[in-house]
Order: sequence, then C-alpha cells, then structure tokens
Amino acid sequence: MRDFQLPGRSPVYGTQGVAATSHPLATLTAIEMLKAGGNAVDGAIAACAVQGVVEPQSTGIGGDCFALYVPAGSQQPIAFNGAGRTPAAATVDWFGDRGITKIEQHSPHAVTVPGAVDAWSRLLADYGRKSLGDVLQPAQRLAAEGYPIYPRVANDWHAAAPTLRQDETARRIFLPQGRSPQPGEIHRQPELAATLAAIAEQGRDAFYKGAIAKDIVDYLQRLGGLHTLEDFAAAQGEYVTPIATTYRGYEVYECPPSGQGLVALLMLNILEGYDLKAFPAMSVERFHLMAEAARLAYRDRDLYIADPKPHPLPIQEILSEAYAEQLRRTICLERAMADLPLPAFPCHPSTVYLCVVDGEGNAMSLINSTYHSFGSGLVSPQTGVVLHSRGAGFRIDPGHFNCIAPRKQPLHTIIPGMLMQKGRAVLPFGVMGGDFQPAGHVHLLTNLLDYGMDVQTALDFPRVFSYQNVCHVEHGITPRVAEGLASLGHCVQPAYEPLGGGQAIWIDWETGVRVGGSDPRKDGCAIAC
Repeated sequence: MRDFQLPGRSPVYGTQGVAATSHPLATLTAIEMLKAGGNAVDGAIAACAVQGVVEPQSTGIGGDCFALYVPAGSQQPIAFNGAGRTPAAATVDWFGDRGITKIEQHSPHAVTVPGAVDAWSRLLADYGRKSLGDVLQPAQRLAAEGYPIYPRVANDWHAAAPTLRQDETARRIFLPQGRSPQPGEIHRQPELAATLAAIAEQGRDAFYKGAIAKDIVDYLQRLGGLHTLEDFAAAQGEYVTPIATTYRGYEVYECPPSGQGLVALLMLNILEGYDLKAFPAMSVERFHLMAEAARLAYRDRDLYIADPKPHPLPIQEILSEAYAEQLRRTICLERAMADLPLPAFPCHPSTVYLCVVDGEGNAMSLINSTYHSFGSGLVSPQTGVVLHSRGAGFRIDPGHFNCIAPRKQPLHTIIPGMLMQKGRAVLPFGVMGGDFQPAGHVHLLTNLLDYGMDVQTALDFPRVFSYQNVCHVEHGITPRVAEGLASLGHCVQPAYEPLGGGQAIWIDWETGVRVGGSDPRKDGCAIAC
C-alpha cells in the first residue's frame, strides 16, 4: 500500500478490460475500441496508430513493430517480428568501396523498409475482430483535426529540433512556427492523415506497393539511398517462436533475435541465483548485482545478436543454467568487475510500448518504434511519414554478426514481454528506452516478483542502468546508494534523462480483475473498464 501523503498514483482495476499506454489519447482509444466490440489486438493497434500521430517523435507507420499475443486459453504466446529489412543492394562492399564505416542516424541508409503497417495488418487479419480501416480511423481523425501537445512529448520534440531542421518536410510539418510546439498547443499532420486514409481504404499494399511507397522510395533515392519499389513490395514480417526462461516460479517470454529480449532473459538467469529479497529494494547490493548482470548480458548482445537467418545463435546454451552459473562466478559482491571476462560460447532512443487485456483475457504486448527521436529525421514529402533510423544499428564490418547485408534485419532494441504461470498469461509488460529495455524488463520484474510491489509502484520505482561502463542513476536513487555503488568501483553518473518508460497489466485469474499501471516518466496512463 502506497503512502497517500506522497506523490504517486494508484494502479487501475477493471474486469472488462484494461489498456496502458504512454499517451492518454492512445489509452482512451484502446478502451473505446474494446467497448465497440474489438478485442485486445484491435485495441492495441488502434492505440499504437494514435501514438504515431500524437507521439511522432517516438513511433509511427514509418517504423517497426514487435508483438507477443496470448489468446485467452492459450498456453504460449504468439510472437510476431515486424522488423524491416535493408534494400537488396545494401552489400557491405558497396559501403566499403565508398569509405562508409558507420551508418549515421540521418543517412538514408539508416532507413530499412518499415515493418509496422505489415505487422498491424497481419495481426488484425489473424487475431483481431476489426478491419485495418476501423482501427486507423481514430489516428486519421487526430492527424486531420489536430491534437494537443502533452508535456513529455513537448520536451522530447524540443530536444529533437536540430534533427528536424535538417529536412525540409520535417521542418515544415514539425516546426511549423520555426520552433517545436509547446504543451497545450494544437498540432496537425494533414499529409499523414491522407496517408492513413489511403491505407485504411486500400489495405497494407497502399503502403508497400502504391503511391505512398513511390514517394518514400523516390525521396530516399534522391538522398542517395539504395531503396527500390521491389524492396518495399517484398516487405513481410513473420511469426517466430518466442524464447523463454523461468524466474521465481514464472515463465518469462520474449521475442527471439533479431530483438534483444535474450538479454533480459540472460540477466534474469544470472539473478535467479541470488536471494534479492535479502537486500532492500533501494540498496547498494541489489543494484550492484543488477549492474553486473547487465554488463555481462549486454556484452554478449553487442557481440552476437543479429538477424538469426544468416547467423543462428545457440539460444538454449545461452539460456542454460550452466552458462548462468559460469557468469555468476565472475561477480563479486564486494567490488565491480574491472574488466569483463571473455564470452564463454562460440558463436536511449525513442519507442512506444503498450499493453491491452480485454474482458475475455486476451493479452496483447506490443511495441512500435522509429528508434531515435523522430527516427532518421527524414520525412517523405507527400506522405508525411517519419522514416525510422533502425539501420543505424548495423555494423560495417564483414566479420561481425550484425554486419549490413542485403535484405537483412539489424539488431533491434524494441522488445515486448509476457509473464506466464500455469499455462496462462498473467502480465503483458514492457519498458521503452532503446538500449535500456532489457535492464528495464528485469528492473520491473524484480520489483514485482522479488519485492512484492504492485504494477504502478514497480513502474514508479527509481532505476539504475549500467551500460558501456557507466552506471546511470536516476534522481530518485538515494545518495547513500549512489555513493555505495561508486565505492564498489562503478562509474556512477546521474541519468541525463529518465530511464525508459513502461506499462504493465496484471491478470488475476481467480478474481477476474485486471490491474494496470503506466510509467510516470511519460505522459500516459492506464484506464480500466
């Protein structure tokens, strides 16, 4: 029970459905879709489309999508990988011959063929009750009629203004008065409204084979991109087999590579060997163990995770107890590792995460992203589509698993999560924040399962993230804990912005109650019905 004299908010409770997103208009859209006869899939995709309008810095139809969906009564999540692929002409030799050693965020080469529209269309056709036109209507209306700017959106928009000024269309649409919009101002995107209307009427092929694709391809080619209409016509996401581990008697599911969900599972495997409850939730010991687990798991991510088709990973070996124990032996409670050990097997960016559980118990965990804030900063002139920057995750190194290649997916940071027990979904969850996401999953789950917090308190709780040898601590971490981590050898620095932002919905199958929470680090909320 929280202290009602302190800032904070309660979780929301409902029996007919709960939606949790990072924007109130998106959450309300999901609830309205449920009330109109839609299910969790319809509500989630309708909400995500709205977020692509009202949170344009974070997501949109020019980005990618991953999902974990558990139909009521199913014992395993359905996983969908909606990550885009490179153009067929994107060979490593092409880049090497031109002296390109890194794919920059604002380069046309950072734009892989967006996968979101295909993912939405496939999931709706296979598991939804509403048409693509039905679920796009709220987003189309907001883009045409306008929407008020919320404070966190305004903050991120202002920070991205230098990116937007580099592109004529981005500057015209998103800096309409020569500056970013302020909280409470009304903003419109008429070009995007027309694009959404075309997709709603003609289906996903309007994006991948029609005038929309031509405008995007023509624009990218003028900038030096390798994209063709054939690349867009060939775009197709796929259902994949989810990966999982156990933690404190629950099964934790993630999408497999090319996403980084494997990192969260590996961190949980390491921490499973410790009694975290022996230490307070706000303690040096707890955050030291999480930091060391993150350092080891992210080391493996940066070396190995890539498109699994050309580079299959030994996932079962990575998730084995033997490997977790081997990693635990490198961790010392009295000091931070000075140098990371060599791997033992051979082989902050922008996003929206949301979850919806309907009255039947169908549970949707969905994440959609343009990667960096406003993605590549490139906006196709006639469509108003913000193009993501996911290709910036590739390496230009023929010896690296994540090297760029034709029709290849890059390492992806966006990861939806699903917690299950006794063959039933009990928690669709996710935490946005680029590289932070696996650590965010672990932070949330340890708050819930080790420290018994409710979903809202677990999302509110201050965070620590150890990445690239820097231990980032939020303002809420007490000075005693920050100083204690530094005394163990961690390079402690204040987090320059909030660490991520998440949503979660707990399903109590005994009572039929769903309990939702939404991260205060964003503008959003959870709503129940």
